[in-house]
Amino acid sequence: MEPADVTDTSLFKEDHGADSLRAIEILAALEREFDITIDQAELSRMVNLNGVRAVVAEAEASR
Repeated sequence: MEPADVTDTSLFKEDHGADSLRAIEILAALEREFDITIDQAELSRMVNLNGVRAVVAEAEASR
């Protein structure tokens, strides 16, 4: 994915062709970057940048 092509609401899978493996890689990278733990069940909410931000904010708040 090109960063310039990704918007807050563009869908990773439908608009950018990301697969489930890519989603897990993103989740792992977020956990490392922010020193948080994200349940894999949250992947269903992480369909775009808005969803990722919400999940990360909740994980940070619960540490």
